[in-house]
Amino acid sequence: MLKELPRNERPREKILSLGVSNLSNAELLAILIASGTREESALVLAGRVLSMENGSLARLTACQPEEFQKIRGVGAAKSCMLVAAMELGRRIAVSPAESRIRLDTPDKVAELFMEEMRYLKKEVFRVAHLNVKNELIMKEDISVGGLHSAAAHPREVFQTAIKKGANAVILVHNHPSGDPTPSQADKTTTDQLVKAGKILGIQVLDHIVIGDGHYVSLKQQKML
Repeated sequence: MLKELPRNERPREKILSLGVSNLSNAELLAILIASGTREESALVLAGRVLSMENGSLARLTACQPEEFQKIRGVGAAKSCMLVAAMELGRRIAVSPAESRIRLDTPDKVAELFMEEMRYLKKEVFRVAHLNVKNELIMKEDISVGGLHSAAAHPREVFQTAIKKGANAVILVHNHPSGDPTPSQADKTTTDQLVKAGKILGIQVLDHIVIGDGHYVSLKQQKML
């Protein structure tokens, strides 16, 4: 139990005496978990949470409450606390890039979406709405699919673009497999949305497929 540790080795006391940067990942998670079980301390539970994704905090950000609850001693309250903390960290990581960033290259689009999409376990289709200067107006989730596909109907893709007065859009979706190679379905969907955009006067500038640390631009591949 944490109370059995010397006072200067307890996570909360270490923050106060040494600063938060001196704590390990397990110690930080133990503070979020707050309490352990009769048999195990919060620090031990934190270690088991980390082991879920081989110690990768980045991959833990994609875990849902029910996944954390598979660990004995982590119930609904603790799992929600963990998910909330991960989401706050993710939002902090991506928020500076969203301040009127100009998305005029595939690299910039990938940089904006990579960290929040590379570890997703389901395929998610998103749209970046742009103004006449190709500056980001907003990002929008269009659909969430299974392991291999997420539907993207022109109505859903362009509805917000019309409301927000977007001049253009960039399509973005992930491949949970980690391989960003576009499928035939990706190409077909892109063609349909490009045609719909032309009718509406909203240009589809690119379609970026996000993998695990890699991406493919359909425009660069001359598929758009």
